[in-house]
Amino acid sequence: MNNITIAIDGFSSTGKSTLAKQLAKHLGYVYVDSGAMYRAVTYFAMQNKLVSENYLDKEGLIKKLPEIKLHFQFNPDLGFAEMYMNDVNIENEIRTIEVSRLVSKIAEISEVRAKLVEQQQAMGKNKAVVMDGRDIGTVVFPDAELKLFMTASAHTRAKRRHDELIEKGQHVSYEDVLQNVQERDYIDTHRDDSPLVKAHDAIEIDNSTLTKKEQFDLVLDLIYKFYY
Repeated sequence: MNNITIAIDGFSSTGKSTLAKQLAKHLGYVYVDSGAMYRAVTYFAMQNKLVSENYLDKEGLIKKLPEIKLHFQFNPDLGFAEMYMNDVNIENEIRTIEVSRLVSKIAEISEVRAKLVEQQQAMGKNKAVVMDGRDIGTVVFPDAELKLFMTASAHTRAKRRHDELIEKGQHVSYEDVLQNVQERDYIDTHRDDSPLVKAHDAIEIDNSTLTKKEQFDLVLDLIYKFYY
């Protein structure tokens, strides 16, 4: 049984992380949430007053990038690894709508992408890794054995994200979440550096009408059929 690299790209709130966690747990692979890394840098920028909805101190953030130390630490109670920044658990802090509104701005900065891509490639150098994000199959692991591209309608994704936030006790309207999803789609697909695109050899999965189990079974079948 050969270990492979699984790269999962796609639009926001398409369930990339959920699928990646399921696959990693089932296969005994390492799971890396690249989106959490960009959210962590965004949270750092917010804490240091370097970004807001109408302001971005790009040069200021670039100068402070060496101060940001990121790592994932497995939480056995949750069954997945949580995001730590400078040895502080920030998993809950990076999942807010406030961070979601600003993360695409931060992800556009080439110096940020270069720093995180280098770390991501190091995490997956021994294969047996599942990584999800926006440019995993095109930039981080262009030679990944399995590349998936996840998509769903904007309204479906907004409803999923809204339900998730409400469940976490955050008070936000569906309309605000939908607007955020649509704005992130535009920024992610139009940025100059590593825009969100489907890799030429990626398998596209529209999960608008799929349950989590149906999606997992579909992908697992692909893995065992072609790689094991």
